[in-house]
Order: sequence, then C-alpha cells, then structure tokens
Amino acid sequence: MCGIAGWLDKDRDFFGMTEVLSDMSECIRHRGPDEHGEYIRQGAALLHRRLSVIDPENGHQPMSTMFEGEKYTIVYNGELYNTDELRAELKDEGFGFGTNSDTEVLLKAYCRYKEACAEKLNGIFAFAVYEENAGRLFMCRDRVGVKPLFYHIYKGGLIFGSEIKAILKSGMLKPEISEEGLYELFFLGPARTVGSGIFSGVNELLPGEYAVYEDGRLNKTRYYRLKAHPHTDSVEETIERMRYLLTDAVERQLVSDVPMCFFLSGGLDSSIICQTASNFRKRNNLPPIDTYSVEYADNKRYFTKSLFQPNADYEYIKLMTDSTGSNHREVIIDNEELMYALYPSVKARDLPGYVDIDSSLLLFCREIKKDFTVALSGECADELYGGYPWYHNHEILFEDCFPWSRSQDIRRQVLKKGALPKGEEYVRQRYLDTISSADCLPDDSKIDKRMREMFVMNYYWFMQCLLERKDRCSMYSGLEVRVPFCDYRLVDYAYNMPWELKAYGGREKGIIRKAFEDILPRDIVYRKKSPYPKTHNPVYMRLCTQKVREILSDKSRRINSLLSEEGINAVIEDPDSISSPWYGQLMRAPQIMAYIIQLDCWLESYDVRLP
Repeated sequence: MCGIAGWLDKDRDFFGMTEVLSDMSECIRHRGPDEHGEYIRQGAALLHRRLSVIDPENGHQPMSTMFEGEKYTIVYNGELYNTDELRAELKDEGFGFGTNSDTEVLLKAYCRYKEACAEKLNGIFAFAVYEENAGRLFMCRDRVGVKPLFYHIYKGGLIFGSEIKAILKSGMLKPEISEEGLYELFFLGPARTVGSGIFSGVNELLPGEYAVYEDGRLNKTRYYRLKAHPHTDSVEETIERMRYLLTDAVERQLVSDVPMCFFLSGGLDSSIICQTASNFRKRNNLPPIDTYSVEYADNKRYFTKSLFQPNADYEYIKLMTDSTGSNHREVIIDNEELMYALYPSVKARDLPGYVDIDSSLLLFCREIKKDFTVALSGECADELYGGYPWYHNHEILFEDCFPWSRSQDIRRQVLKKGALPKGEEYVRQRYLDTISSADCLPDDSKIDKRMREMFVMNYYWFMQCLLERKDRCSMYSGLEVRVPFCDYRLVDYAYNMPWELKAYGGREKGIIRKAFEDILPRDIVYRKKSPYPKTHNPVYMRLCTQKVREILSDKSRRINSLLSEEGINAVIEDPDSISSPWYGQLMRAPQIMAYIIQLDCWLESYDVRLP
C-alpha cells in the first residue's frame, strides 16, 4: 500500500514548485514511509510514497514504460490479487517484465487495454496513469472502494490524492464547507454520501469508477455496479461456492514479502480468515500465524450485555488461538489515551469520524506496526451477508429510512434552534436516491427486493464508512490491512443470493456459518453477532464530557455557532435518555460527546470556513 498524489495543469511550470510538491508528498508520508518518488514535467507532476510489500527491491514509483511510441507513468496504491494470471496473459501478448511487482503488471495492463484494464483487476487499488505525449491522465478506483482517491478540478487543472490533505496542501482551494457539507456532518456523519469530500470543491471517485482527464475536461465512467441476476445454484452448490470463493479470496491475500498478521476478535468473520490462513500454512509447512485482538482497560469489570453486544470477546478469542495455534497478542487500550487519540483520528481521516471506534483502531494499528507491515481483517461480511440486527427485525427492515440512523431527534437536539433547517429533508433525499439505485429482478419477492435495497444502503453507506476507517486508521501508521470479504466475486454472489439462503438456518450470516462449520469450533460457528468492541468504562464518558464543556465555554470556537448548549447538557445529565444510537449500534452518549470533540477539532485545526 502507498500514498499517491498528482497535479495536471498545462500552463503550470512544476519544476519551479518544488516546495509545494514536497509539502503534498510529505503530508501523506505515513501511507508510505519506506520510499518516495516524483515525476515532474511541464504541466504534470506525479507523487508517490511507498510502503514496500511486494518485491521491495524493485517496484519503485512513479514507474514508467514506453509502448507504441508513448511514455506511460503510473502512481499506484493497492494490491492486485490476480497478478500472476494477468502477468501470464500479458506475456502471451508479447510483454516482458523486469520486476515481480504488481505495479509493473498494472502499468502494462493499462498500456495494452487502456480503460478496459479496470474490468480485469481483482484487488484493492487507486491509481493514476499519465500519458506524456497525449497529456492524458487516467484515474481508477477498485470496485468496492477499499482504497481512496480524492480530486479537485478547476479551470485548466486537476489535483488528486489518496487523502484530502494532499489536495489542500496545493494551496489551490481554501478549506471551506457549504451548508450541504454541514448537513452531511450533522445529519449523516460519520458516514458521507459516496463521492463527497465534504470540503467544498473536493470530490472522490466512486467505488468501481474510473476517470479520464484530457484537454481540461474530466469524464467519469462507472465500470462496476451491483447488478441483479437470477441465483441458479442449489443449496448444496451455494454452500460449496461460498466456501470456495471465500477460501480463494483469503489465500490470494496471503502473498507478501514482509511480515503479515491477522486481526482476531473471536467473531465468525475474523475466525474464518484466521483458520483458513492457519490451515494453508500448515499444508505448506509454514510457521503458525500471528494474531492480534483489542481490549480496553477495565472493560471486563464494566461490560454489560445489550441487544447489539450480547457477549464479550475474550472467551472466543481463546477458542480460536487454541484452534489455530497462533502466536497471539492482546492490545489493551487506556481510556484516557483513547480519548486523546480522537484528535489524530481526525487528522487521519481529514474529517470527523467514527470517534472511539476510529481512535481505538488507530492505537491498535500503531502497536501492530511495531512488528508487522500487513494484516488481514474480517471487515464487511455483515453488510454483504446480513449480519446486522436491522436485517432480521422486520419492523426495522421495512422502516422507510437508513436503519443505522432511524431517528434524527438526537442530532437535532445538539443543534441550535433553527440551525440547518433542511437536515431531515436532506437525509430523506439521500435515502430515496440510494434505494432507487438498487437493481432488481421483475420476479423478486417483497423480501428479496427489500433485501437488495438494504444491501445497496449498507454497501454504499455503512460499509464505505467502515472501509474509510480501516484505510485511514491503519495507513496512519503505515500498516496495510487487507479485507478478503471485499473480493468483488463475493460481493456479486451475495447481492444475488436469495434471503432464505443468505440467512440459512434462520441465522445472521447463516450461509457463511454453514459453509465453514467443519473447520471452526462449534461455539464460534453459532456465536451471536457482536460488533467491534467499545469501551464500557465510565471514565471515558467523564473525560469526553469534560472536553465538551471546555469547548462550549469558549465562545470563540466556530462550532458554537451551531451547537445548542442546553441540548448537549441534557445528554450529559441523562445519558440514558437517548432512545436510539446516533449512528450504527454503538454511538450513544459517550460517542456523541466524542463526535462533538472531533467536529470542533476538525473546524479549528483545518481552519474551516463556515457558510
């Protein structure tokens, strides 16, 4: 994994802009601490920060090649999981290779297939290829949106980067937010509309989208969408296909020339990945896997069961470390450290985020990076295969709203009376736009049609929020995290699987449980879904409350032009009065305080101008 940035402007002399380009590169150094490179020409600059994972001795970027009289130069962030097949195909076409890197394979795939190369790729990626003679730039993002690619277009030029901060460092746009951006933060956050960069003038390529910038114009194309097809496999064939696809996805992602480890929560998804990897290593006489879990100081003392978090993880983690024989380490996070990590979490995302769910992951990845460069994680099975309660509670399922943020009442409560008056209307339109995009079959039953709509909502909203979290909080410490469940073949299969198969046996993710029941401990297979762990220690709420009161008392802070002190104090005084989470399953009173802290941090540290 890496960090990329670039700037095209035919009237600009980039040779004389060394300092600005250096600032753009340096601000994403955390994404690629091993090497940096640049390609500078009149009218074009490409920047790269490298995290060496495959073929560390080669694969330097920007990488250039000549083909049919044109010079092609690539900057690339990601991993290809079908490198060997694509390299063999290109060799049959007459291409030679001087490295073992997937970068060279990707570059030559573009030379041969141009835009059509996107449909040949299996991986997680964001990349740009510049054609020097034509002055043409191609940008592309992976189908599922695991890797980010932001851009800013202005008259005569285009700037892009893995993170928004690289674009801001260009000095070509001021950090401003429109009223629409505030609706995103206060009524949809920590999620955001796909393609929106929140900052005015910043956009993002959509998952499964590529773009061509030529002659001052940007033309975008969706090369991948969720498409409805009949599911023709029998129950037995579906179970077998599920087992094959996921096993193949995991094993393809075990390739690395640097140390690799695995996230292990004791839940179904991470357990399947760890057990599959462990079995692969045993078959190939390789050393045991290394696993990591996260916990919070004194959490065992304060843990209480809930609908969303029915049991703690530690007993199940022990089952899996015994089953895999892994070398296991537990990272325990201090609650004060967790609160203070809210600030670098904003810097990692360039936006307010998933509060302590972000900051804990950031701290967790920082510890892992001390010994490892690559990790595998179980993200996204819940979104794709019906893991969340809102898939199974029919009252919520058919409620005409985003299921993870069913009420806007608490969001309205923290705002001043009259502020952002169209917030509810804005959310409603985003919801309607989303469900109307769900591709369906004419003979879909009522439940299958709604499940497609639910899939699309989760795919483009909830899942994107989690993928953004995983990328920024891991890459902030230069740790590459791979997500096997995001293999697009699994996505396609899940979208078209009838609900009665997906919920096999009447269970959340039932088809996955059935497909892997023979390789996992029984208690893991039938464990009830439990989300990413959060702190239950009341000290965290006290720390966040103290910070929020400090913010409210400083009338010079920008956020106070929007916040209702009375409404926030009501939450502080009676945390249990919140009828439903702010977002997802876990954002209740402590997390609402943390979100206010992050909003304030973002507005002040990025010097954001309000409308």
